[in-house]
Amino acid sequence: MTGITGHNNGAAGVSVYYLCMPVLKNIAAIAKGMSITFMEMFQPTTVENYPDGKGPLKGARFEARFRGAHVLQRDESGLEKCVACFLCAAACPSNCIYIEAADNTAEHRVSGAERYAKVYNIDYNRCIFCGYCVEACPTDAITHGHGFELATFNASNLVYRKEQMLAPRPAHMGSNSIFNRADVDAGAPAQLVPGS
Repeated sequence: MTGITGHNNGAAGVSVYYLCMPVLKNIAAIAKGMSITFMEMFQPTTVENYPDGKGPLKGARFEARFRGAHVLQRDESGLEKCVACFLCAAACPSNCIYIEAADNTAEHRVSGAERYAKVYNIDYNRCIFCGYCVEACPTDAITHGHGFELATFNASNLVYRKEQMLAPRPAHMGSNSIFNRADVDAGAPAQLVPGS
């Protein structure tokens, strides 16, 4: 059918439908999203009571795979697991690991291999916590702990030395359940494991 002007009225109705429908769909999507937001407004708020919470983690909760500050592990006999192979430093994309190797002697045995890491530093100014160093280590000497309180006003305090990262006891003896600021501030443990 054609109207008075000679145009087809059916085509005009179809074009209005194609113009208005996307607008109506967008309005419906916004209304759906706002309804979810509106429902959440009346739900109770869940808060983690950090740093005033109970326990050694001060109320903080971690997922099992949380990547916190690094921990240098010891083997079952208490010796350091790190054999200074430099694979962690080579795998690090931010080049934040610095290692100096030294040879073990009969009088001074630090690790179970020929060499040990005399110096092992991680610069947390550069570290991106990617976990490549943990994956590259053939002896599982370096792991991620649950330490997360790394903030400081002095950037030089973010260069962690081997003594700050070294586990005081082997993991099977209950070490490394937490790696917190008190462990870092204390530096090397007061009572070293024999052989270190």
